[in-house]
Amino acid sequence: MPANYFEARLTLNPDFNEILMAELGQIGYESFVETDEGLSAYITEADFDLAQLQQVVDDYQHLTPITFAYEQLETKNWNEEWERNYQPIEVAGQIRVRASYHAPDPAFRYDIVIDPKMSFGTGHHETTTLVMEQQLSLDHHDKSVLDVGSGTGILAILAEMLGATRLTAFDIEEWAYLNAVENAELNGCKHITVFQGTIEDCPAGLYDIVLANINRNILLREIPIYVQFLQPGGTLMVSGFYEFDINDIIQKAEEVDLKLIAQKTLNQWAVIRFEKP
Repeated sequence: MPANYFEARLTLNPDFNEILMAELGQIGYESFVETDEGLSAYITEADFDLAQLQQVVDDYQHLTPITFAYEQLETKNWNEEWERNYQPIEVAGQIRVRASYHAPDPAFRYDIVIDPKMSFGTGHHETTTLVMEQQLSLDHHDKSVLDVGSGTGILAILAEMLGATRLTAFDIEEWAYLNAVENAELNGCKHITVFQGTIEDCPAGLYDIVLANINRNILLREIPIYVQFLQPGGTLMVSGFYEFDINDIIQKAEEVDLKLIAQKTLNQWAVIRFEKP
């Protein structure tokens, strides 16, 4: 039976949508629709907590004025609603990301099937697109890859398609963990291990490539930890932050002797590629 949902409509500067999506995701919101005015967020009736919503809004009032309204919605099948609005995306003329109910397009070299179940990481966000585009120019053949905060698992899936043979992906959220496992199976991946947890739970080991598409604050805290998982000569690719955060990210990386290799922006979002000497 479909669950009952609440909709929270937040009016704010859309530049802050991504960070609010991350914060609301931490308290149980499952899906989001970005609007010209800000953001609509959806959560099951069982998980809705007005005090928690108010606290998130209060925490970010110093960065951007935020107002919100909420209402209980009529019962409906939300996966069907999602499917009606989920369209395939294309990256660099080589990658096509689609749901399982979309027909494949043989014009694309890499056909990735992502059934997101209303989660993040479908490839529709600029940061996911930026990282995937950079992955195309990075040698993955017989490489090992660590995908930090993997969401739907899309970056690890592409890494295996590009030739990686040992991959570890993890996310703190149970829905993301389960969805990544499902999506890896959908794409016939044989080399991806997924677990639920944080970088602190990651078994000791060295990787040729570490991918971290999360957010600025986590990156600034954890970049020194990521370096410990990198082989000498290995690549760290980070995204999930705005272009005005680039200098802070580079400074933190240089503190642990990482070398800047490349950076790119798209609609004010950024990706940076570093190398460990």
